[in-house]
Amino acid sequence: MIRAVIVMNDQGKPRLVKFYDYQPVEKQQELIRTIYGVLCSRAENLSNFIQADSIFGPDARLVYKTYATLYFVFIFDSSENELAMLDLVQVFVEILDKCFSNVCELDIVFNFNKVHTILDEIILGGQVLETSSSEVVKAVEEISKLDRASNGSMLVPKSISGWTSR
Repeated sequence: MIRAVIVMNDQGKPRLVKFYDYQPVEKQQELIRTIYGVLCSRAENLSNFIQADSIFGPDARLVYKTYATLYFVFIFDSSENELAMLDLVQVFVEILDKCFSNVCELDIVFNFNKVHTILDEIILGGQVLETSSSEVVKAVEEISKLDRASNGSMLVPKSISGWTSR
């Protein structure tokens, strides 16, 4: 199971945080600081896999990939394959690139709803749903169309018994 997905910049500021098992906000912040401390102190010639028992408890693993100024971090347990998780990071970044045409940190900051929608199309409840970038992009485009269509209408009271859109 995937336990968390975190995207942070090279200064440790979280840009996307999604925990799939409940963590209080204070604990989330502590975990993010700890992960950042580990990542920024690692030499570039080391692998992208880290045994994360000391951070997340027993059976926790972490995979990360750096793109420009962003760290993409997936935390998962032993039921997931490490190489598959590294590939999933790549798929996530490719989809972000397709949706934002050369994604950058500001795209993630100012379009957080869309980024969460993309992530939810790939991972739901800690389980991988879809790895096909074309399928995810298609689903996100459909959701965006529906969102634009629904923002044009507003619900107003028709009578005591119901609502109508205007």
